[in-house]
Formats: sequence, structure tokens, C-alpha cells
Amino acid sequence: MEKILVVDDEKSLREVMSIMLKRAGYAVTEAADGEEAIGQVNKDIFDLVITDLRMPKAGGMDVLKAVKSSSPDTVVLVVTAFATADSAVEAMKQGAYDYLTKPFQVDEVQLIIRNALEKRRLSTENMLLKREMASQSSFAQIVGQSEAMQKVFDVVRKVADAKSNVLICGESGTGKELVARAIHYNSARSTMPFVAVNCSAVPETLLESELFGHMKGSFTGAVANKAGLFEVANGGTIFLDEIGDTTPAIQVKLLRVIQEREFRRVGGNQDMKVDVRIIAATNRDLEKAVADGSFREDLYYRLDVIPIRLPPLRLRTGDIPLLVKHFLEKFAQDSGKAAPVLTPEAMHVLLGHEWRGNVRELENLIERVVAFAAGGPVREHDIRGWLHHSVTSQAQQGIPADLPEDGLDLEGLINGIEKDLLMKALERTRWVKKKAARLLRLNTRSFRYRLEKYAIKGGRD
Repeated sequence: MEKILVVDDEKSLREVMSIMLKRAGYAVTEAADGEEAIGQVNKDIFDLVITDLRMPKAGGMDVLKAVKSSSPDTVVLVVTAFATADSAVEAMKQGAYDYLTKPFQVDEVQLIIRNALEKRRLSTENMLLKREMASQSSFAQIVGQSEAMQKVFDVVRKVADAKSNVLICGESGTGKELVARAIHYNSARSTMPFVAVNCSAVPETLLESELFGHMKGSFTGAVANKAGLFEVANGGTIFLDEIGDTTPAIQVKLLRVIQEREFRRVGGNQDMKVDVRIIAATNRDLEKAVADGSFREDLYYRLDVIPIRLPPLRLRTGDIPLLVKHFLEKFAQDSGKAAPVLTPEAMHVLLGHEWRGNVRELENLIERVVAFAAGGPVREHDIRGWLHHSVTSQAQQGIPADLPEDGLDLEGLINGIEKDLLMKALERTRWVKKKAARLLRLNTRSFRYRLEKYAIKGGRD
């Protein structure tokens, strides 16, 4: 239900407006003057604010500035009772969506409100759709004809329209997010947002804010009210990747969302209702985590209503030729090249590899094949060379073959590897950040966080 704040010092007009909006199905809050309205917008996030311009204590322009400061995406309509609309036009220059001149017709008000809220909805959906367009083909990105994968496809089809939570388990690189997207885009929620968040990629101190949002001033750096990802996903699906890496505090809050279908923003004092299907994923053994006390048992059973287990690539080697063909065509198209052809001996090498990194490792290898293929067939020695490069790349980055007797600085080592990979991705993509993020399989938010973490500057979006 969309939330509207009505601000006017004329009680009768304010009440008439509120009654009309409530009958239309909106949640309405009233404020008798600008000062009260500013207090409301600092406590809550509204979809639309309708404010008179001339009021005691604080005027409509003050309300407009407060709204745009605390919640820039909120749409503002200003109301004026004066024959000249100069002040209203000035308000539009400052960010107001439109203005109404008193007296006004009910039909006129309803039309403008519908258009204003539709603008907000389209703005949010457009942002999400830009990220999701490549995923709209549902099963197209999941390649496999093995019995194990056919079982996965069958489960996805059967449970897509269910409301139950899903827990996808599998080793890193097996395609857990692709399966989550397939469930969403085959469900009745397919026209609503699919929001993915990697719980292990967001610092613990920021994850609560990312998931549930925050209020202005709730912590250092919270300069405006911010909607969380659960709000963004309302009506659709939220994908919580690496759920096993969440802290006990976050697990408690997730459990409340699942049980009560409501949450509270960081620094907020109001409960927010939400309609979201949760799909979680992990590469950890959550039953073992429950046993050792690092994961809540009640949350585990709430998430594991519909379990999907993804097989590692080494247990479905019959899918490797299909995957190779798929990735060859994909990267050849991206680079504007003709897809190289692998000799039978080269394919035999791929079939015999252990694929510890699963499909993601194979995908990275084929991307390298397409990038470096110089025409003619790709032979056995070519594949062995590129595979050797993958296996030895960790050693080249300074990872010791064994743990030294005196130990090592694990955090410093990991940070060095991460920074090196960020730089290589940026260099590969000529410092185009969005392309570099895709190359590292990161969303834009996670990628920017890492750039700031290592003070890597420059490049373009």
C-alpha cells in the first residue's frame, strides 16, 4: 500500500483530501503545518507528499527541501491558493513533481496523484529492469541435460508458483543464483522485482541497513532516509546468497521478517509490512552449522521449506560439451569473433578435469579461450596450457603451497589478492566499472564498495 503525507493548515481541506485518498486505497498520514510535516518525513519514508505552500511555522518549500534531503525518491505535489503560480513553479524547479491551484477538482487531483505515483513506480522498476534484462529468459542461462540437472528443472517448474521459501545448496560456482532467477521468472511474481544480495560481500555493519533500510541520522553517514532491499523487492523475490555467512543478529531479524512479514528500519520506530518471497543460497553445510551453533535452527527450518541441491560439475560431466558450446557462443558474440572449435582431444582434456570451481571455472576458461584463440582449432596443448594457468595462478599471486610454521597474515593476503583482481578487471575492461563488475560477478554496489575499500580511483561508469 502506497503511503501519502497530506500537509495543510486548513483542517477541512486536509480531512477531505485524506478521506478521498483513503477511499482510493492509500495509507494516509496528516500534518497540520510544515514543522509537523518535517518531523514526519524525518521519521518515515513516504511515496508521495502533498503540501500547501503557505503555512505557519514552516512553509511548503521547507517541507520540499526536507523531503528531498531525507528521501530523494519521494514525489512531492505542492498546493497554492493564489492566482499567480510563480511560487509553485519555483517549487517545481526545486524538485516538486507538479502543483495544484486552489480550488481544484477531485478528478484533477486523483489523476495527478496517479501519474505522480506511477512516475515513482516506473523509476524504481526501470532501475531494476536494467539489471535484470539479461535474466528474463528464465531457463535459458541454465545449461544441462544430465539426469541431475533435469531433476533440478523439474523442481523449479513445480515450485515456481508456490509461496514457500526456497533454500538452494551447492558448491561455489554451481549456478545457485541462476536457479533462483529461474524460479522467480517462472512464478506469478515475474513482473515484480528480483533483488539479489550477497550476504558475504556486504560488511556486517552495513548488511542490516542494506536489507532493511535506515532512517536519517541513525548512524554516521546516514544523511537521508533509505529504503532497504526488502522494501525494493516488495511483491517480488529477494535472493539472499551466502546466507550461511550471516551473523546471529542478522539471523534474528531475518527470522522476524519470515514469521511476521514485517521489519523495522535501522533507527526507525515503525514496523513495515512486506510481501516478499525469500530464496536463500549457501555453499555451507547448514545442518552442521546448526549443530555447532553458528546458524539458528529455527531460521534453517524456515528457509529449508523447499530444498534444492545443485550437483557439482564433476558429477555431471556429460553436461560439459553443452556448457562449452554455450560459453563459446556467448563470449564469441560478446567479442564480435567467430566461435573457435575445440578438437576431440581438447574436449577430452576438459572432460577429465576435476573442476573445483565448477561451472564458473569452466566459464572463465572458455572466456580465456575465446580471448586468446588465434584462428584454427583449439587443440589439446592449448587447453592444457590454459588449465595450467588457472591452477598456478594462485601460486603466482603469492599464496603459499602450505601454511608456514610461523603462520601468515590471512586478511592481508586476501586483501592483496582481491585488490589485484579488481585492478586486472578494470584494466581488462579499459576501466569501465560496470563491465569490470560483471567480469568479477559482482553487483554494482559490492564492486563500488571494494573500490572505496582499496582507494582505487578513476574509470567511468
